Amino acid sequence: MNNQKPQKPTLSGQRFKTRKRDEKERFDPTQFQDCIIQGLTETGTDLEAVAKFLDASGAKLDYRRYAETLFDILVAGGMLAPGGTLADDMTRTNVCVFAAQEDLETMQAFAQVFNKLIRRYKYLEKGFEDEVKKLLLFLKGFSESERNKLAMLTGILLANGTLNASILNSLYNENLVKEGVSAAFAVKLFKSWINEKDINAVAVSLRKVNMDNRLMELFPANKQSVEHFSKYFTEAGLKELSEYVRNQQSIGARKELQKELQEQMSRGDPFKDIILYVKEEMKKNNISEQTVVTIIWSSVMSTVEWNKKEELVAEQAIKHLKQYSPLLAAFTTQGQSELTLLLKIQEYCYDNIHFMKAFQKIVVLFYKAEVLSEEPILKWYKDAHLAKGKSVFLEQMKKFVEWLKNAEEGNHQLSSHVELVHFGNPNANNAVFWSGGC
Repeated sequence: MNNQKPQKPTLSGQRFKTRKRDEKERFDPTQFQDCIIQGLTETGTDLEAVAKFLDASGAKLDYRRYAETLFDILVAGGMLAPGGTLADDMTRTNVCVFAAQEDLETMQAFAQVFNKLIRRYKYLEKGFEDEVKKLLLFLKGFSESERNKLAMLTGILLANGTLNASILNSLYNENLVKEGVSAAFAVKLFKSWINEKDINAVAVSLRKVNMDNRLMELFPANKQSVEHFSKYFTEAGLKELSEYVRNQQSIGARKELQKELQEQMSRGDPFKDIILYVKEEMKKNNISEQTVVTIIWSSVMSTVEWNKKEELVAEQAIKHLKQYSPLLAAFTTQGQSELTLLLKIQEYCYDNIHFMKAFQKIVVLFYKAEVLSEEPILKWYKDAHLAKGKSVFLEQMKKFVEWLKNAEEGNHQLSSHVELVHFGNPNANNAVFWSGGC
């Protein structure tokens, strides 16, 4: 009899050791910082040597993982604590933006260091933008001199495309705005940005990130006016920025005016109410009469579905424009406004081919309705017309202009095919007008 106990089943196999490369490396920014600071100390203040050191170190050090630490060091000299302070016991270097001289030339040299580094290691782009956004939120923790250097550097990097203008969102932080830090920083930033490029390039960059209409938010709500912005930045030596913002505000106001005007017309509001509203908007937003008459013309011409047949559209246009003549007449009280309207009519008739033969008829209608007067029409005919459709429109206007010249000289004798009619106010003195061809 066999008394041996049956053996228990056992698992057999080979035990593998975890490979070293698969082990998660401990996050240790201090060690990384020490390596960078040691290298910067050895290069000294020669920024060419600094750029070469950073280029070579990227092959040995983990820039991707320690991007924030790297940029903290290059800007502030060491790792920044929340709020923007450097710990007293922290290793630091003087080879950084904050320890450099406060002048544009030095900041341009530092900008080259960042440009070379980011061109060499493209993956640092996002980390650098995040770093700058963070630094802008930390502005209160920096000295005035440090803020000035950072502002100049940021302006240069925005100009050369290393940074995207979206980083400026950080400046709209409520506390920074409230204490005036954002506006003061923006002065230095825009000065260096415009110095590198010009106001037009700045405008394009701001427009791309929908920042072109937000610059007044650099001030508290009770100071967000064109007048305050203009005064502040003009006194700081940035008149071109002030003019740009004023123009942007005017564009916004004009768009809003046109939108409201079209709504009032579609509702059929009385002209006296529309005129009152427009005049109030002109005064409030400093909009010129020439601009307003352009807006009214565009609004009037967009409220109707035009006939596609050339022989019918002229009749339709005259009927439509006769209805709106009192509205246009209210905003052609200056010769320049009349000339502006004439040019818009010419442009419209050229751009819309069915209206090519209607130009003279529209001008005569507006002359009868006292929207246009002799002098601006003669000025337009002589030398103020556009090149668009010039030969066609001048030929159309030839006989009418000849009549105007004769009328101006007091000679009202017309050829047999010309008819004199009374138009508009029947009680007006000498209310004699051309009607030929209309």
